[in-house]
Amino acid sequence: MLSDFEAYERNALRRGADVRRVDQLGSPDVGMMWKAMFSMRGKPRKLDITLQEYDRPNRIVFFSESPGITGNLSIDLIAMSRGRTRLSVGLELKPQNLSARLLIQSLKLAKSNLTSRFKQRVADYAKVIEGRCGTAIQPH
Repeated sequence: MLSDFEAYERNALRRGADVRRVDQLGSPDVGMMWKAMFSMRGKPRKLDITLQEYDRPNRIVFFSESPGITGNLSIDLIAMSRGRTRLSVGLELKPQNLSARLLIQSLKLAKSNLTSRFKQRVADYAKVIEGRCGTAIQPH
């Protein structure tokens, strides 16, 4: 369920982002790439995303690069029992210039609010996955 990349693309498009897949791979694998454009804080942003690690069904890692900021998004699944799985999501952003440092600093100031919203979204998505596949997923 977590490797349904076309669903992620459709979801981003519904939220107003322009997302294009730019690789020539026929099936999900390391090296898949997307170019995305979206508006954040009133400014247009560009983002290049690469599937860096794909160990199905255990781990997926994306590397993202935009002018000024690089990031890693890791998604780990750990089987707790036959009907229960732990979902762990990590996001690391690294500024590459002064304006990006200011943006990251403003995010740090709102970290508790952003963290709780992020955790809630991950928990909501875990419930959607549970409903589709019937396995209990515990966000972590």
